[in-house]
Amino acid sequence: MKEKTKFVCGECGYETVKWMGCCPMCGSWNTLVEVSAAPEKRSTHSAGGTSSRAVTLGSVSENDTVRVTTGIGEFDRVLGGGVVVGSTVLIGGDPGIGKSTLIMQAAGNLKKTGGVIYVSGEESKAQLKLRAVRCGVDSELLIMTETSMDAVENEVDRLKPRFLVIDSIQTMMNRELNNAAGSVTQIREATTALTRIAKQNGCAIFIIGHVTKEGALAGPRMLEHMVDTVLYFEGDRHDSLRLLRAVKNRFGSTNEIGIFEMCRDGMKEVENPAGLFVSGGNDIGCAVTCIMEGNRPILVEIQSLLSTSAFANARRMAAGMDTNRLMLLLAVLERRGGLRVSDKDVYTNAVGGIRIDDRGADLAITLAVAGSIFDRPLPEGTVVIGEIGLTGEIRPVDRLYNRVAECARLGYRRAIVPFIPSLKNFDGIEVHFVKYLRDAFLLLGEADANSR
Repeated sequence: MKEKTKFVCGECGYETVKWMGCCPMCGSWNTLVEVSAAPEKRSTHSAGGTSSRAVTLGSVSENDTVRVTTGIGEFDRVLGGGVVVGSTVLIGGDPGIGKSTLIMQAAGNLKKTGGVIYVSGEESKAQLKLRAVRCGVDSELLIMTETSMDAVENEVDRLKPRFLVIDSIQTMMNRELNNAAGSVTQIREATTALTRIAKQNGCAIFIIGHVTKEGALAGPRMLEHMVDTVLYFEGDRHDSLRLLRAVKNRFGSTNEIGIFEMCRDGMKEVENPAGLFVSGGNDIGCAVTCIMEGNRPILVEIQSLLSTSAFANARRMAAGMDTNRLMLLLAVLERRGGLRVSDKDVYTNAVGGIRIDDRGADLAITLAVAGSIFDRPLPEGTVVIGEIGLTGEIRPVDRLYNRVAECARLGYRRAIVPFIPSLKNFDGIEVHFVKYLRDAFLLLGEADANSR
């Protein structure tokens, strides 16, 4: 007799007896996969711990939340000051980006504060040893190559580690289920078991997850809801720079960013990233700005190149920034600034591979494009900060004082910023206030912006 099957959405877990192109529950396309319709065996354990009795908030001690530093400052910054004992941390990123390397280094450091088990379902013990040697990890670190959740749970019960690493969640499976590893059901059950282990044993668990070609974590969306912290490791595999961001953190801020550099002996922290995103030159079509990544001001150089378009519709290409935002700024530049760009191909780039989402970079992007049109560079040692509105006004941005202070500390002599009367001049840096886009053009050395 043919086995009965059903289709389950990989995003939301919606089930149906026949395949559909679009999930009616979450609206995702091509996410329904065929699985066995046999009754599933579910765990009867509580995911939140062993106690099932209600208690008052006053009886819960705040000291029960204990943080342990990983020994990697940039990693601890993103986690909120360290990993919380009994929490689950999910780390996603493209293949080869360095997820396993970073966690291997963290596991080596955490071994000094308690037992650590590194479980890999993808690599052999010999491969794990090679990575550990390359990263300088202590040879006493406990490793385990296993895909069975039962075996992992038995080993945790036996050794009582303080920290556990799962590499990766897509390889873990419950042998009692008929579904293949990586399926929605297997990922859900494995995550439920790991959450229970973390809460009941006070064991902090790092879970490495694969991502899809769209950049989202592979598996059901509920995976991200079940864990305490979700981190994304970003960067180009052909570049050494890596960025670690938090998109969910129950024990800290999601406004922090960690910056790393991939080296031969593992991940190295970049504590002062100013030199990574700024070339230091004074070229035509370039402008330096200061963006905020959480509470951290970072200087970034914007480059722009314009050429006469050979197409009916001019091309707009943006590397490291939103293309739609670029098109909006070009529209303002042409309508409010009087500079024609509709017949030109426009290419912009954020140096160093960083991704810019801060509106405070608007003025720098626009002046970089204007500089290409005027064929003039900004004065040397100038930094540009400000958001541009649709009427061409230069709007204030968040934490402008902190941004200008960082620029002064790094030796910049001039700052072009929105008009804020309360903003005082800084020692060593000359502050120029601009109210409208045309005012900023004058600082490019153009006395009459309408002449072009």
